[in-house]
Amino acid sequence: MNIRLQQFLSAENLSQAQFADIIGVARASVSHILAGRNKPGFDFIYSMAANFPNLNVEWLVTGRGKMYKTQADLFPIESPEPQPQPKIAPAVPQEAYYEPQPQVTQSAPSVTAAPLPEAPVTQSNTLDTTRKIAVGQRNIARMVILFDDNTYQELE
Repeated sequence: MNIRLQQFLSAENLSQAQFADIIGVARASVSHILAGRNKPGFDFIYSMAANFPNLNVEWLVTGRGKMYKTQADLFPIESPEPQPQPKIAPAVPQEAYYEPQPQVTQSAPSVTAAPLPEAPVTQSNTLDTTRKIAVGQRNIARMVILFDDNTYQELE
């Protein structure tokens, strides 16, 4: 890419310093790129494209195409009215299309829990782990309590 950049500077009749001032980069960065020590970054290429709108960035980066955009690239001619799109017949017969059947799902039986009885407050602030709480036909076997200091307590 450094060779293409040198070709561009020659075509524009610019020195490295003038070019650096135009695109707003340090003069040393242009020198390093031209010497092949560094590769230009996105900001460098974007600034080039912004300051030289007729430069073909694809040519600069990949070497494909011509150095400058053509007039058609700079000022694309828009069609006065959109062209109608041709209708294309489906390749698959209409009856072969998949029609989704409504899905029958079984919902889980709704379980309503009885309100929890008030736990007695003790001075030691411990939990009463011997109490069994019935929920429907099931009993709670284990509870995990997460504390804000990233510890936990497991109650069975």
